[in-house]
Amino acid sequence: MGLLVDGQWQDTWYDTKSTGGRFQRTVTSFRRWVTPDGAPGPDGQDAVPAEAGRYHLYVSLACPWAHRTLILRKLKKLEGVISLSVVDWHMAEEGWVFSERQGAVPDSVNGARRLYEVYLKADPTYTGRVTVPVLWDKKEGTIVNNESAEILRMFNSSFDAFGDASVDVCPVDLKAEIDGVNGFVYDKVNNGVYKCGFATTQDAYEDAFHQLFGALDELEERLGRQRYLTGPRITEADWRLFTTLIRFDPVYVGHFKCNRKRIADYPNLFHYMLELYQWPGVAETVDFHHIKHHYYESHGTINPTGIVPLGPEQDLTQPHDRERLPAG
Repeated sequence: MGLLVDGQWQDTWYDTKSTGGRFQRTVTSFRRWVTPDGAPGPDGQDAVPAEAGRYHLYVSLACPWAHRTLILRKLKKLEGVISLSVVDWHMAEEGWVFSERQGAVPDSVNGARRLYEVYLKADPTYTGRVTVPVLWDKKEGTIVNNESAEILRMFNSSFDAFGDASVDVCPVDLKAEIDGVNGFVYDKVNNGVYKCGFATTQDAYEDAFHQLFGALDELEERLGRQRYLTGPRITEADWRLFTTLIRFDPVYVGHFKCNRKRIADYPNLFHYMLELYQWPGVAETVDFHHIKHHYYESHGTINPTGIVPLGPEQDLTQPHDRERLPAG
């Protein structure tokens, strides 16, 4: 995982010395919006209008942040509206790259070989991490947004004229609750596994570990009372949690030392994960080959041998028990 500094690529890992061994995720830089008619975004952000064929999504099948946007693109039936490139699973000294390997999709828009070249086309003097997802504007030739949470909201409502408007994962009446759940899940779980895995002191790791499993315990209890995180209706909050849960047992338990329990040991969380995995179209967005090979081969400071474990054995097609709770 490298970064650009004044437009120059540097193969530099995260700096945890200045944070007492604690991993801190950097803030994304490109924050324009796509709105139905080009009117300003929800907080007055500069925006461009939704148009079929105008936008291109860059993702990694391994990355949970990119995965959530891929799920919404699928659920909203936007595959023919927003084109796609998928980076190789191996992130080495050149960062995310494009290849012809299984599951990867080359850059058909900018012809880039490395993702940082896309960032440089948008800003030749860019300084910051080169991350996925990236939403690219073909008409203006620049990055619109590289913040997954915001791309998720855009996909949910901005392209309804071209996709499935009946799917709404952030209804207005639930938005405040969704935002609250998202904040909790992001800090303790989505980012929590990274705070465990990328910690470089014992204290930093243990703090993150206890917060992570305290949060999973709370979520297990919540999902024993209700079908989804905000009640009987599936929302954005569920898909944001799902992309971490589906990676937990194959990767985070061993690779990131999140080993107090597996998701398979939480009855409610496990069956909830099964239901979401079996949701129409979602399994097609999950690629365990990319997921496992990315983490175990790319993080040389954590797994210097690069050996990818063969397990665990998982049957994600088995029946789930979530019908016992009301859905609406």
